[in-house]
Parts: sequence; structure tokens; C-alpha cells
Amino acid sequence: MIKRVGILTGGGDVPGLNPCIKALVNRAEEEGLQAVGLRHGWGGFVNINLEQPETIAANAIELNRAMVRTIDRTGGTWLHTSRTNPLNMREDDLPAYLKAGARPGSTAGRLDVTPHVLRVIERLKLDVVIAIGGDDTLSYAVRLHDAGVPVLAIPKTMDNDVYGTDYCLGFSTAITRSVSFIRSLRTSAGSHERIAVIELFGRNCGETSLIAAYLSGADRALISEVPFDPERLAALVMADKRDNPSNYAMVTVSEGASMIEGEVIEVGEEDAFGHKKLGGVGAHTGDVLKRLTGQNIMYQQLGYLMRSGEPDSLDLMVALNYAHMAIDLLLEGLVNRMVVLRNGAYTNVPITRVQEGAKRVDVDALYDVQEYRPRVRHVGGKPMFLY
Repeated sequence: MIKRVGILTGGGDVPGLNPCIKALVNRAEEEGLQAVGLRHGWGGFVNINLEQPETIAANAIELNRAMVRTIDRTGGTWLHTSRTNPLNMREDDLPAYLKAGARPGSTAGRLDVTPHVLRVIERLKLDVVIAIGGDDTLSYAVRLHDAGVPVLAIPKTMDNDVYGTDYCLGFSTAITRSVSFIRSLRTSAGSHERIAVIELFGRNCGETSLIAAYLSGADRALISEVPFDPERLAALVMADKRDNPSNYAMVTVSEGASMIEGEVIEVGEEDAFGHKKLGGVGAHTGDVLKRLTGQNIMYQQLGYLMRSGEPDSLDLMVALNYAHMAIDLLLEGLVNRMVVLRNGAYTNVPITRVQEGAKRVDVDALYDVQEYRPRVRHVGGKPMFLY
């Protein structure tokens, strides 16, 4: 019988996490379950030293309705987050009490502390762990599932790229923010008669750039899935600029985009999930356009503004409904599932689905590879947010 439910948020923050946490805690209390919040994602398990009770109190919080009463009034995550991957940790990041017993990780020089995580779950008497996160966070939930731990997954990422669901918590707000900023930037671009290049988060999925450009009416959209020819882009945006009575043009760029025969711009050391930091392709694209066109460029990296602040109404609704679905599954005795939206309906799939593929833009159906812009014509039968 399930009595104690662990809840964590991992990876990047998105609007809607706090309403989801609150709904999970409130519903759990209504159903006679005890919710336990793990701070800093999977890092909460790693940072618990079973020989020091104070570390348990600092990283595992017994939650109730009163404690979460107002957390849905702000964005971000009240439980805090991290990109900790217990399967693949750097030795320098390991607490001293874990170094001796760690096993080799999946990457050379990294360490696996999953046995410690399993001991912590046992000590906390958690009957199930609900992980709210993107494909990286949920990939470790699959690892725990493989080890026999009952888990449930709630997909969240502003990139909307978790495989197996049409929709991830945080995507709508990110698009809403992006469209608003792009429209606001038109006044400056038009005043100075410039070419505006707006870089958007999205990692290796170009959906944020594509949909934001589609909804805001940007002239061109560069996406991660299609390398672009800078000379062709220069000719296109110059034509856009000439055809615009205010003499400016707007281009969106996914942070994972690249030029033909070029490489994705990555910096820094790989994180625990094997990713380097993306970003800078917008500035580079702007520099190349300036050289090719002789025009002044306005470059804006939206970055964290896309994922900050309160959720819009759609993300608020999805947050609450995903939470209720997760508790419903527990009450039905169903675990090792991910709650999802598929074809406009709420449902669930095996949690292992997140590792069965990569979710990317349907280029043939939604993108003009010659014109570098959205090509959305026939939407009958497609999900609300396309994909």
C-alpha cells in the first residue's frame, strides 16, 4: 500500500512547477498520503548523509497543505532544482561520505552513486517517487524504475521535447513570453531600420523558434533541425527589409541552430547528462549578416526571460491536471508511468517511453527549408501546439 510519496523537480525551472507541487501535496493529503519534498532534484538524495540526521531534515521535507498554500503565486520551483545525475557524477561534486563507495559512471571519470540513492529512498520509506522534469531528469527516473523503485513522471520543459507526450509543462508560457518580446522588439528594430536577430532557448529542438516565429509573424526562423546557408539568409532578410514599409526585418534563431558545414555553438564542460551549454549562435549569425549585408544588426538573446515568472493559463491548467492524474494513477495502483497529453487528451504511457526516441520538429510538414520560415498550412488532425 502506498503511504509516502516523494516529489522532486529537476533540470531547468519553468512556470507551472509550483502549482503542480501544490496540487500534488493537497491531493495527496486529501487521499491520506504523506508527501515528502526532495530539495534540489536528484541532488536531494545525494546530499543526504544517512549518518547525519540533520542532512535528512535539510533535504527531505514533510509537506502539508499549509506549507504549500501560497507557493502557486510565483514562478520557479519552491523545492529548488539542480542538474544532478546520480548515475554520472564528477568526483569533485561528490560529498566525502560517498567517494569511497561510488562505482564507475557511464562516462569516463564520472561516478555512479545509485546504491546510495536506493538506501536513502529506503530510509525515507518512500513508496513512490514522482519526478517532474525533462528527458534528462526522467531518464534517471527510468534508472530507478529498472532498480525496482516505483516511479511516476510529469514531463516539464520549455523546449517541449520529452518523447512520448505532445505537451510538456512550461512550453506555452515560454512561447507566450517569446511572442510578446518579439513584438516589443519591433518598435526598436523599426525605429533604427535594422535587422533584428532574436535567439531563443530550445537546445536541439527548434520548436520554440518555429512556433514563436509563426505566432509573432517574424520574417524568418532558424531551427536546430535544418542547418542554414548564411548567404541565402542574408538575401532573404534584405528582401524582407525592403518589402517592409518600416524598413526592418525580424529573424528568430534556436540556440541549437547551425550554419551549413558549421557546428552547433557549445561552451564549457559537459554537465552530468552529457550536455555542454548552448548559446551564442544568434550573435554569430548577426555578425555574419552584418558582414554580408552591410546593415546594422539588433541582437537579443531572450534566454531565461522565456522561463521566468508566473505560468500562463494553459500551463496552470496542465500543471494542476498532470498532478491530479499522477495521484489518480497511485490510487489505481499504477506506477512506472508518465502522465501525458496525446492527441488533445490526457492519458499516460510507460515511463520507459522517454528513452525510445527524440522529439523534433516535423520539418516536412511545418518548415520551408528554402525560405527558412514556418510553413503551416494544413493543421487538421495535428496537436494544438503542432510538433
